[in-house]
Amino acid sequence: MKVVLQKVRSSEVKVENKTVGQIGHGFLLLLGVTHEDTESSADWLVEKILKLRLFSDPGSDSFMEKNIVEVGGSLLVVSQFTLYGDCRKGTKPSFTDAARPEQAEKLYNYFVEKLRSTQIKVETGIFAAHMEVSLVNDGPITLLLDSKTTTL
Repeated sequence: MKVVLQKVRSSEVKVENKTVGQIGHGFLLLLGVTHEDTESSADWLVEKILKLRLFSDPGSDSFMEKNIVEVGGSLLVVSQFTLYGDCRKGTKPSFTDAARPEQAEKLYNYFVEKLRSTQIKVETGIFAAHMEVSLVNDGPITLLLDSKTTTL
């Protein structure tokens, strides 16, 4: 699994011009699933995301001392199979590394439920829908997380 994590002041996802998910400060998570992914891939990413210290402590000069739980942040999760696009050949990406929709949706839902079980506010897009995603970056801070590198 791959996640593009963006620290945001706010983010919103719309489907057919209707808002389906919206958060204030927190993380926008673009999630891609590949064939080899399992629930343990999702478990690792959830734990990593919750522990990443990307927020400053307002009462000090410290930089990146707090995690999302400590600051009461929110998460917006959006499915993004194009994270597994291969652009090495030609001018049109190949998506053969992306998981089939049935597998990807199952793991996407598992990932979202694991996040929700932590009592953090979690909003989502709609799996496989054409979505409009807007955000106000904070920093900007953008990270690429890959469950193939599973060291906490």
